[in-house]
Amino acid sequence: MFSSFWSAPVDPTAQNFFPVSSRYADSDLLGPLEPKDTEWTCAGGFAVETQTFYCFTENGTSVMVQVIYSSVGLWPTTQLVTRIYDPNNKETIWRSINVTNFYPGEDKRSSKSDQFTVSHKSTPGAEFEESYTIFGRFGDDLQVSVDINRPAAIPGFKIGKGPKGGFSYFGPDIERPEGYVVHRFWPRFQSSGIIVNDGQATSFAGPGMFVHAIQGMRPNLVAASWNFAHFQSDEHGGVSAIQMELTTIDAYGKKGAGSGKVVVNVGSLVVGGKLAAVTAETKWPGEPVPDKSSVLSQAVHYDKSLDDFTGYDVPSTISFRWTGPSVVPEAEGSLSADLLVQVGKPGEEIGLIEKVDVMAEIPGFVKAVVSYVAGTKPYIYQWLNPTTLKITGPDALVPGLSSGLEVNGHLYNEATFIS
Repeated sequence: MFSSFWSAPVDPTAQNFFPVSSRYADSDLLGPLEPKDTEWTCAGGFAVETQTFYCFTENGTSVMVQVIYSSVGLWPTTQLVTRIYDPNNKETIWRSINVTNFYPGEDKRSSKSDQFTVSHKSTPGAEFEESYTIFGRFGDDLQVSVDINRPAAIPGFKIGKGPKGGFSYFGPDIERPEGYVVHRFWPRFQSSGIIVNDGQATSFAGPGMFVHAIQGMRPNLVAASWNFAHFQSDEHGGVSAIQMELTTIDAYGKKGAGSGKVVVNVGSLVVGGKLAAVTAETKWPGEPVPDKSSVLSQAVHYDKSLDDFTGYDVPSTISFRWTGPSVVPEAEGSLSADLLVQVGKPGEEIGLIEKVDVMAEIPGFVKAVVSYVAGTKPYIYQWLNPTTLKITGPDALVPGLSSGLEVNGHLYNEATFIS
C-alpha cells in the first residue's frame, strides 16, 4: 500500500501493452529455443500454462493431446485433454480429466501424474534432436500413447532471442508488467502412436506441431479473441504453416485504456523439411495495415454472419498470410504463403469439428476461471479441412519455388470468441 502511495502517477494515456510482434527487427524474429523455454514454470497467481501436441494421421485424422496447469483458482489444478477427430466418418473422441499428483520431472521438461507421463529426451547431433514420449490414461476405455520426434533441421522457436523472447507484456511498465503471454513452438515434428478405444487398438503416424504457452494474468483480461492455424503436408520434403493470433481487450493498447483491440500474430513456414521463415505482425487500432511489407503474418475473417447458437458473428471464409525473410543461410531471399479455407455459414459448416462451449464442456477449467469471466460466454470453433497452401520462395529450398508451388495438405484451425 505504501509503495503504491509514494509511486509516481501513471499517465492514463501511456502505452500499456507491448506486443512481442513489435519488439524485434525483421532479421531478429527467429529466437532459437533454449532448454529453459520449454520447462514447466507452474507459476502462481493468475496463470494458465499448457503444453499441446497436435498430430495428423495418414488418413487425415486429427489427434490432440494437451496438459493444462491452472493456478487461477484457490488452488492449482491440472487437466489432461485429448480430442481425436476422423473427418472420414465424422467421429469424435473428446476427453478432459482432472489429474492427481501432477509433478514436473527433474528436468522440468517432462511431467507426470497418476493418469499420464510426458517424458522429454534430448539427443544433440542426431537426426532427431529432441523427442517426447506421451502416455495418457483417460479411463478404462481410452488410452493414448504417442512418440514425438523433432528433426534437427526444424528447430523450435520463439519470437526474439533471449529470456524475454516470445513475451507480450501487459501494463505501462514493461519491466514490472501486470501480466504477460508467451508462446514457444515446434512447427513440425514426426509422430507415431497407438489409440486404444473400447479395447480396439489403432496405430497412426504423421506430422504435427507442439506449442508451450503461458497466460500470466486473468484469462478474460488477456484477449477478446484468438485465431490459430496449423497446416501440414508431406509434399516437397515436408511443409508446415502455423499461426497464433490474439486480439487484446479494449483496455490494453498504445494509448492506454480504451485504445485496445491490438492484434498480435506470430507464425512460421517450414519448407523442404527446414524451418524457412518466422513471421510476426502487429495491427494497432486506427493505423493502416500495410498491403506489402517485408514481413506479414495475418489471419482475416470474411463473409461474417451471426451464429444464433453462440451469439457471435463468425466467418464463412478465413485467409492466412505469411511473408518473411528466409532463415536458411544457403537459401537467401523471401518467402510468401497464402491459404484460403472455406468453413461455411452457420448451419452450413464445412469441416466443423465442434463449437466448444468453454463454460459447459471444460468443467475443470470453469472451476478455475468462472469468477473472472462472468458475463462472457467463450466459444472455440474448431475446423479440419483439406486445403492448399500457395507458397513462393528461393529455389534453393525446393526446385521451382520461385515460380510458386501449390502444396496440398490438411489444416486444423480454431477461432475463439471470448467477448
